[in-house]
Amino acid sequence: MIRMRYLLAACGVAMLAACASAPVHYYTLVPPSDDAPAASVAPAPFQFELLPVGIPAQNDVPQLVVRQGGQAVSLLNGERWVAPLGDEVRGALSVDLAQRTHAQDISGGVAANGKPVLRIKVDLRRFDSSPGNYAQIDATWTVRELRSQAALTCTSHISESVGQGYGDLVAGHQRALLTLAGQIASVAPAMAAGSVPACPAS
Repeated sequence: MIRMRYLLAACGVAMLAACASAPVHYYTLVPPSDDAPAASVAPAPFQFELLPVGIPAQNDVPQLVVRQGGQAVSLLNGERWVAPLGDEVRGALSVDLAQRTHAQDISGGVAANGKPVLRIKVDLRRFDSSPGNYAQIDATWTVRELRSQAALTCTSHISESVGQGYGDLVAGHQRALLTLAGQIASVAPAMAAGSVPACPAS
């Protein structure tokens, strides 16, 4: 009996050691900085303020959440976001929008005098991940020019084909967010100039 207890204890220690040694991979949606010399581009005649991004409750966890079949999902304890997903999405969109518009994200800062400020709010309704199939986002977003309070609200449905690897899946979501940033950026100049354009085709 005593020997059996020792064996059980030893097995438990071995299992804990195996769990402790299992590698955890961390991912980010924020694109790497471009170290290539930038062409001389005039800054945009407006600034933008990107508010915190809303994400679906089922994705508001540290782990990557992936679909398996029709209704089943899995939380991947060994595959995690390096920061809360809402912060990751916001960081990626901020970088992408700044690159697309050549405007500055003044969130948390002070606006330059004389430049219109566009307040941008993005809410993700879906953030679906299916390894080997797709990375999909559905978003509702609003651009508001703060002086005139003119606003435009649009929806976007974006799906990217991805490979089997989790790195491929994250890269697919990066591409989807880049497309979303492009759609938002396409209406920004008109909004800053005081007109309200049509929503871009999604």
